[in-house]
Amino acid sequence: MNRFFLLFLLGISIIACNSTTKNTMTVSGNVKGLKKGTLYLQKVNDTVLITVDSLQIKGDGNYTLSTELESPEIFYLYLDKSDNSEFNDRITFFGEPGNITINTAWNTFALNAKIEGSDSQKKLEEFRKNASKFNAEALRLAQTAQLPGIQGNDQAIDSLNKMLSKNNLRGYLYALNYSLNHKESYVAPYLALTEVPDVNVKYLDSIYNSLPDSISVSKYGKKLKEHISKVKAANK
Repeated sequence: MNRFFLLFLLGISIIACNSTTKNTMTVSGNVKGLKKGTLYLQKVNDTVLITVDSLQIKGDGNYTLSTELESPEIFYLYLDKSDNSEFNDRITFFGEPGNITINTAWNTFALNAKIEGSDSQKKLEEFRKNASKFNAEALRLAQTAQLPGIQGNDQAIDSLNKMLSKNNLRGYLYALNYSLNHKESYVAPYLALTEVPDVNVKYLDSIYNSLPDSISVSKYGKKLKEHISKVKAANK
């Protein structure tokens, strides 16, 4: 009788440990060529980077990690290869409930990662792809300003500065419009916070007020509301 009871409790315990809910995010995939190391699933909690799950890899690059989400947010897949190097070892992605697949290789961990299963990640990648054009133009202008024929030429420097200001403005407008046009996505308040936090508060207000309830009460929706309140208080 006691033996049966213990086996029953063990069965319940196993089921509980393997159960998932509608808020569970499962991240799985393969790190090609990885024979030894530790994978960490991380996120920022109150400005502190914390680990929510981890797995030691021994001879096989396949992995599965999971955590419970209050709402979609940015996560990091960090690989400690035990090679005393922290470069190219962290993948940033927009996590959300469900199954997310991240496949990559140990020697190009962050560079060639393929992320699937997250709609928020797709939106973030789309934004970054287009925003990179403005970043590339800013870099080109900065490099042009360092050319021997430009340095000391006030007229040329002034022209480059005007071009840089216009380019920056276009980048700001793109971020604002993308957030407003994708108000149904959890990416909208995130981009407002990370890309244009110092823009005129009326534009941030427009983004926040356009968010549906499900987005406004999310992690970044709440943070955007707090940011707007702080800016308004500081401007009084």
